[in-house]
Amino acid sequence: MTDASPRVLTQRDFDRFAALSRDDNPIHCDPAFARGTHFGATVAHGMFLFSLLCAHTWRQLPAPALPVGQTLMFPSPAFVGDTVRIVLGPAAVPAGLAGYGTTVSSGGGEGEVGEGGEVGAVGRGTAVGASLWLPDAAPERIAALPPEADAAPEGAGDPALYRLRPGQQASASRAFSSADLDEYIALTGDANPYHADPAFARARGFGGPVVPLPLLAGMFSDLLGTQLPGRGTGWMKQSLRLASAARLDEPLTARVRIVRLRAGKDLVNLASVVTGADGRVVVQGESLVLVRNLADKGESRAA
Repeated sequence: MTDASPRVLTQRDFDRFAALSRDDNPIHCDPAFARGTHFGATVAHGMFLFSLLCAHTWRQLPAPALPVGQTLMFPSPAFVGDTVRIVLGPAAVPAGLAGYGTTVSSGGGEGEVGEGGEVGAVGRGTAVGASLWLPDAAPERIAALPPEADAAPEGAGDPALYRLRPGQQASASRAFSSADLDEYIALTGDANPYHADPAFARARGFGGPVVPLPLLAGMFSDLLGTQLPGRGTGWMKQSLRLASAARLDEPLTARVRIVRLRAGKDLVNLASVVTGADGRVVVQGESLVLVRNLADKGESRAA
């Protein structure tokens, strides 16, 4: 299932997603900074690409469903002017769930993606992974889903990398408003009725629109790209699992914690979680990021 309406990326897209997610990491928003990195130019937010993936997927579903899990690896960046195409393929999933292998490719206007997910000579795979969707989603069905696997144990890697140490944490809190939701739908085209149709969501027991998973994961994007590790961080891989629905205007807190450092490769693993106002887990997962381009590396790399 290939996207029939490929998206051409603009700097305005990156800036709008930065304002929406609060992730104004300069690799996305500052062309002068980005030119000095190994990217050479500004690149799309990983969670913006995820939102385009969600927008494409729900339109392909035979019946409404809610995204409840996603793994994404980012083998190559997506730049301003790139044409983004999305392919869904089959995937084995637990009973009661729908699942897809996912490929987001980017590149020049002539890049083609085959039905099996292969990327042509001009296009390049910029986000690949697998997604889980819950048909006929309701709060109690989400609560019954298995949790995300634990992140790698602390101390499994190096003791230090630049100014970073295992166990360091960062957090941020916010509540998503109806204006945030409107901007998300307008920017991404993700009009899944679970968040775009209040009556639909209420009829399924949610009490109102559900905050989209890419917006929740965007709280991780904010923390990783602006606080820990900080500005210049590049996302390499993200796993996500929805544990409960978040409501509009509900205070939410996102936390990331360093669990492993790999100094030889400039890589950092972090456990990531969003909790609700009542302390319940909303989203949990693990992030793998590249810190080669950190604007503030602090002390020298440990030997």
